[in-house]
Amino acid sequence: MKKHLPNAVTCLNLLFGCLALTSIFAGRLELGAYFVAAAAAADFADGLLARALRVSSAIGKDLDSLADMVSFGVVPGAILFQLLNRAAQPHFIGYAAPAGTWQWVAYSGFVVTIFSALRLAKFNNDTRQTTSFIGLPTPACTLVVASLPLILAHDRFGLAPVILHPGLLLGLTALLSGLLVAELPLFALKFKNLRWADNRRRFLFLLLAAGLLLGLWAAAVPLVVLLYVLLSVPKTAAR
Repeated sequence: MKKHLPNAVTCLNLLFGCLALTSIFAGRLELGAYFVAAAAAADFADGLLARALRVSSAIGKDLDSLADMVSFGVVPGAILFQLLNRAAQPHFIGYAAPAGTWQWVAYSGFVVTIFSALRLAKFNNDTRQTTSFIGLPTPACTLVVASLPLILAHDRFGLAPVILHPGLLLGLTALLSGLLVAELPLFALKFKNLRWADNRRRFLFLLLAAGLLLGLWAAAVPLVVLLYVLLSVPKTAAR
């Protein structure tokens, strides 16, 4: 039975992704963001469990990618679609888009979904990504997007006009889509042991990320992902 336990956790990832989608299309973006966090936790746990039990299978790998495509592919596109629709409301940005035209622009949020699919397909066929990543992982991309509704719901810093500016949302869509498929080596949070010398970069990232999250909560998530990319740069430059 133990070889099926990681797959069961992967299915939880998929379930949370489906719950996130239903919440997002019901207009409950904050609840959807919490389901995204649960999906990310399940996605991390299934790999951890598989390594702890020393089990793996081709089905498990494919199942993981299929679950990720929903939770970290379709879901961020849906969030961006809803936010772009909301950005057209005049009380947010001071003007009303022509009737019927803005929704077509809002569909561009699903560009992230397309590039997430490309990222996952690339990952499954790239032998260079066994111990590290090339390109931004889909969960990291999705956490950035899912943090936006949480920042809006608990806006301690007056960021709503910035987040709901069409230019920022479209720019973020383009930036994240590019990072997903970029030839950018990034370290993975996979610990073979707990020695500082072997995991200096990982420990430093986790400590700084914890500090940012404690201080800024949801507003820290984009900064944490930026930190992740920046801490990978020295390793990239060394190559």
